[in-house]
Amino acid sequence: MSSAPATGGSTERTPEQRATELRLMIFDVDGVLTDGRLHIGAQGEMFKIFHVRDGHGIKLLQAGGVRCAILSARRSEVVNVRARELGIEHVQQGAQDKTSGYVALRDALGVADAQCGFIGDDWPDLPVLRRVGFAASVADGTPEAREAAHWVSSRNGGHGAVRELAEFVLRAQGRFAALLAQETGEAGGA
Repeated sequence: MSSAPATGGSTERTPEQRATELRLMIFDVDGVLTDGRLHIGAQGEMFKIFHVRDGHGIKLLQAGGVRCAILSARRSEVVNVRARELGIEHVQQGAQDKTSGYVALRDALGVADAQCGFIGDDWPDLPVLRRVGFAASVADGTPEAREAAHWVSSRNGGHGAVRELAEFVLRAQGRFAALLAQETGEAGGA
């Protein structure tokens, strides 16, 4: 795990401090939940590959009390299928203006910007990355996306970056050990 350099001087909050306030984590799809490649069949059907550990990371965030949502510029039925599998109720697809999509999600869930997180990887994500309290990007995100982020994964999009993010947030919020103990059936979890 690594974090992007903080900007704004010595009063800037650390990524850990920002993560403690997180109540809503929003995920871009292409390049974050997937590796960004599009597989299109001869009949125009689209396939996306999701990493199972990323899915489990989203479930862990939800178990830790962080609501999760999806915000994507592209429309794909497979994203709806994956969201249902993961219990993600709030999905904004076809959001060419991601800021409007973000504001709609934030307002629908009644949270402040400081309580929202977003993980993106490219230029269309920049307006939201610059607005949320906890901005994240993936190791192979564009330089601009990584620069706008408070935290940057060591893993590429679609290859466990979301799981790494989930563990970072849960550790910052002091929920990691209890969730690990619950998952493994072990008492304690110090």
